[in-house]
Formats: sequence, structure tokens, C-alpha cells
Amino acid sequence: MLARMGSLLELKADKPKSETLHNLKELGTTRQALIKDRTAAKARQRIAIHPLLKKQINRRMQQVERDLAQIDTAIETIITDDELLSQKADILISIPGIAKITAYAMLTEMPELGKLSGKQAASLAGLAPISRQSGKWQGKERIQGGRACLRKAIYLPAVVATRCNPDMKVKYHELIAKGKCKKLAITAVMRKLVVMANAMLRDNRKWNEMRA
Repeated sequence: MLARMGSLLELKADKPKSETLHNLKELGTTRQALIKDRTAAKARQRIAIHPLLKKQINRRMQQVERDLAQIDTAIETIITDDELLSQKADILISIPGIAKITAYAMLTEMPELGKLSGKQAASLAGLAPISRQSGKWQGKERIQGGRACLRKAIYLPAVVATRCNPDMKVKYHELIAKGKCKKLAITAVMRKLVVMANAMLRDNRKWNEMRA
């Protein structure tokens, strides 16, 4: 049935992910799991009383940090050794508020960046506002679906961008001045970051070159 639908609609097949992207995804997923482990260990560390438990938790924290450092090195090696990925990473890192880890996460979680329209990029990230209505009833718009891992990766960079990125700072304060809550304003900044990153990768231009 799916094959027939594809034939009738003349759908184009997506190219399978390369081994490089598969490796990045696997490393990224493991990195997220380690961060969760670290968060859980920190929570246990705050309430642990018995010396043995404290010792075990500290040992676990040290192991997690070592594992994270090794994974970060592996991810960076893969990206720097790949000419196209390295070029894309340089473009993303040029955006004020986006550091290496975030750039790598964006390339891993959303390899389609640079090949989409602005609306498609925002929708794929789950940052496009979805209207809720039924008949004459009109509910508030909200975001839903999309790639949660990407949203988590760019949340804190979006917060930083409201302070150090002139464009994002203006956007954020405009929304606050209109009475929008901070959470909504940050979501709008996240959406703007993704759309901007998509456009920059598409045009192969860094942030400072776009402002020249």
C-alpha cells in the first residue's frame, strides 16, 4: 500500500543517512543518556548521608565526566574530519549564542538544515505555532511534535542569545513589551535561531557575513 501511494503521488525517496550521521546520532544519544545520569547522580549526591554512598556517587560522577569528555572528543573528530560537516559547524558557531556542542547537536539532530524552507525548518524542529480551532472557537496557538532533542539542545543557547545576539535580543524584548510571557518569547527566539541557521547553511554564509 505504501509503495502504491508513493507511486501514485510520485514521491521522491530520501537518501539514507550516511555512516557518519549514524555514528553521530549514536554518540549524541549516548551523550544525552550520560547527561541524564549526571543529573540523577547530582540529585542523589545532595541527599546522600552514608559515607559509602557518597563515595560511590562521587566515583560515578567522575566516570560520567570522563565518558562525556571521550564522547565529545569523538563527535568533534568526526565533524572536523568531514569537510562538509566542518564547514557547516563553522557557520553555525558564527551565530552569537551558538557554541560547538549546540552546533554539533543541530547537525546531528537535524541534518536537513540548509535544504528546507523557513517554515519547514521550524515545523521539523517542533517550533512552528499550531493553531487550535473548532468552528467559531479559537484557542491559543502552541508548538507540538517535531524533534524534542533539538529543542532541548537550543533552549539554553536561545536564552544566551537574548543577551549577546543583537537580532535575538531585539526580538525577545519586542515580544516582552507586547505582553508575551518569557517562555513564549524564548520559544520565538528558538524558532528564529533555527530558521536563521537553515538560511545561513543554505546560502553558505556566516553570521557576520550576513550582516556585512
